Amino acid sequence: GWQPYSVEMKTRAIILKSRPQGEPTAENFETRELELPDVLRNQVKLENICFTVDPYMRGRMSDADSYVPPFQVGEPLDGGVVGKVLESSHPDFGKGDVVASDTGGWREHCVVEGSELRKVKGDVFEPSDYLGAAGMPGLTAYSGLFELGQPRAGDSVFVSAASGAVGSLVAQFAKLNGCQVYGAAGSDEKVEYLLKTLKLDGAFNYKKTDSVGKSMKQVAPQGFDLYWDNVGGDFLEGALSQLNLRGTVVCCGMISTYNDETPSPGPRNLGLIIKNRLQLKGLLVRDHAHLMPEYVERLASWKKQGVVSWETTTLEGLEKGVEAFLGLFDGSNLGKMIVKL
Repeated sequence: GWQPYSVEMKTRAIILKSRPQGEPTAENFETRELELPDVLRNQVKLENICFTVDPYMRGRMSDADSYVPPFQVGEPLDGGVVGKVLESSHPDFGKGDVVASDTGGWREHCVVEGSELRKVKGDVFEPSDYLGAAGMPGLTAYSGLFELGQPRAGDSVFVSAASGAVGSLVAQFAKLNGCQVYGAAGSDEKVEYLLKTLKLDGAFNYKKTDSVGKSMKQVAPQGFDLYWDNVGGDFLEGALSQLNLRGTVVCCGMISTYNDETPSPGPRNLGLIIKNRLQLKGLLVRDHAHLMPEYVERLASWKKQGVVSWETTTLEGLEKGVEAFLGLFDGSNLGKMIVKL
């Protein structure tokens, strides 16, 4: 039978050096050399090609109770990765296969369970797409919009952080569904991308407004039926006042509050939930994992038809991982932020 063997191998990883207080800084992280564990039965050793940084990871850097266990101080950070198989003791994967995994990120090599992996097909998507549009962010957009938001043709939809990895896909999927779609982003270039490339019906630069709610009203005076929330804070408050009767909020993320040391006060107009019979629905992508095969197939056909597109911001080299992650909070990414090794 199969014998465990392994060549001693070292790799480099980014470690959580200390828990961030407020906004994370480079001082919270450290690059360190590690020894890779042996490849045990049904495990696979990968040489990582690229890994993802995502806003939700900020929550895992605190030790507060959450829906994912916190990162441990002194241990490598973790997250999605695409890599090439160097060594495999799993029947479904052989040397040289390119695969995507939800764990093993923030390092140059990893050893993961074969059951965690899916093969990456190179015909339609780039490897990095399996961490973005054809991966967790894409499934978040698809499942949240269609399972929770359930927009109908003709509905008016507003998307916050509409040029990001999730928001840009939500906006396009809603357009494909016959909706009028509006959005906000944090620079004039991003607003132009929303209007020219994604063909949104209206958009504004939230960094240039003194009232998000007023700007929402200007771009969509008829109000909207569905609000996709990636931001929370002022955006949620503004949206509650612009939602039409029986409107829906899909609560996907609240990046505006992730670095708060003390909870910021919630929207002041929650009474509108009752008055206008609004529904607020919380979204966790892992509840919808069963939709992944259907979604990836559908996305591939949309891409071939040229009706859905996406942007990727790529930084190169393991040491750029921290800069890439910090960039999520100042908006230096258009679309999905990826670190290429």
